[in-house]
Amino acid sequence: MDMKLELITVPVSDLDRAKAFYLDNAGFDLLVDHSAGEHFRVVQLTPPGSACSIALMRNPDAAGSLGGLHLVVGDIEGSRQELAERGTPVSEVFHFESGNQTPGPDPERADYGSFFDFSDPDGNSWLVQEVRR
Repeated sequence: MDMKLELITVPVSDLDRAKAFYLDNAGFDLLVDHSAGEHFRVVQLTPPGSACSIALMRNPDAAGSLGGLHLVVGDIEGSRQELAERGTPVSEVFHFESGNQTPGPDPERADYGSFFDFSDPDGNSWLVQEVRR
């Protein structure tokens, strides 16, 4: 039986601010922005090349509570530069040696070995990791 993750709900305090961040800063693609009445709105976006999307959900009490979302890229330094140029506050690239976070990409450029991170305006956090295969 196949099971495919297709949608992750991301709690935010302001839908318009979050939508602008994910479109303009993170470079996600907009799939849906639909309102049904005054209190219901669906904003769904997809990272470029991904089969899984995010749905922004207005929930001020839970905004910023989602952590550890992972994005996989083929070029960690190029991806970091692109996001930084879009105005995304990104960390420096890092890897792990002997269990300790160390500056710079993995010396062997091993798959899943190099990372950087960023957060949306509410504090939902994303980890970007390099998989070059």
